[in-house]
Amino acid sequence: MHTSIDRLLDSANQIILGKPRQIRLALCCLLARGHLLIEDIPGVGKTTLSHTLAKLLGLDYQRIQFTSDLLPADIIGASIFDPDKRQFSFHPGPIFNQMILADEINRSTPKAQSALLEAMEERQVTVEGTTYPLPAPFFVIATQNPAHQIGTFPLPESQLDRFLMRIELGYPDFTAERELLSGKARHTLIETLPTLLPQVQMEAIQHAVTQVHVAGSLLDYLQAIIVFTRTSTDYPSGLSPRAGLALLNAAKAWAFMDRRDAVLPEDVQAVLAAVAGHRLRSGSHDSEAIVAPVLEKVAIP
Repeated sequence: MHTSIDRLLDSANQIILGKPRQIRLALCCLLARGHLLIEDIPGVGKTTLSHTLAKLLGLDYQRIQFTSDLLPADIIGASIFDPDKRQFSFHPGPIFNQMILADEINRSTPKAQSALLEAMEERQVTVEGTTYPLPAPFFVIATQNPAHQIGTFPLPESQLDRFLMRIELGYPDFTAERELLSGKARHTLIETLPTLLPQVQMEAIQHAVTQVHVAGSLLDYLQAIIVFTRTSTDYPSGLSPRAGLALLNAAKAWAFMDRRDAVLPEDVQAVLAAVAGHRLRSGSHDSEAIVAPVLEKVAIP
């Protein structure tokens, strides 16, 4: 299992240059059965990263371009009258794929964004009173442009909280950008990628992640973090129970990727910014800066 993970990370790093930590966090998020939000300016590789992961994981992949005129039915599907059968039949929308790229999700209205709420939480959709299960595995990777850009709608807290992690890619360093400029086009390289973590193996890894041991003292540390965010004046509101579970699951996945069968405080710290940064409201938008008071003031048991 670990060999396949290492090969996948190596292959992804050949496509997305100079971003090994972000790629590792993205894979950690998927192994923890979470959804991923990638926020950054256009053109830094957000869509390329999602396509790369879908290719390496061998998942059915669908990109949905979110625009201001997008409707929920464009995402979920709709019931259309069949004149031959003289009845309505449901036509599934693009959300019925294993991996969804919600591209520029904050360029759509809250009404369109809300179409993802049930799907991301319960992995099903309900249309006209009928519930339809989504394929397994089911992942949403959303890209988001900075809020100050023209034509964006802020994601509500309920939507943000359904993303296990938020990451930013940022500009590549000088060496990575030179290789990018002098190499082949990324989309050409993606098409040549093999499936390195097929579905059966990925499901086995996801199960193994749930079996990673968590000691009582580690849970003490996790709860101390949660309580601190709820009582500290640094944050107007703290982490929810769902956020606490997300932090625990992400730490388990990070420990598993490090070939360990038990979670350490360092695993919690490694994923804290990505898991908690978009959930905690503060004056900064930098996830690392947002969680800095937590890392500084919450003692490790």
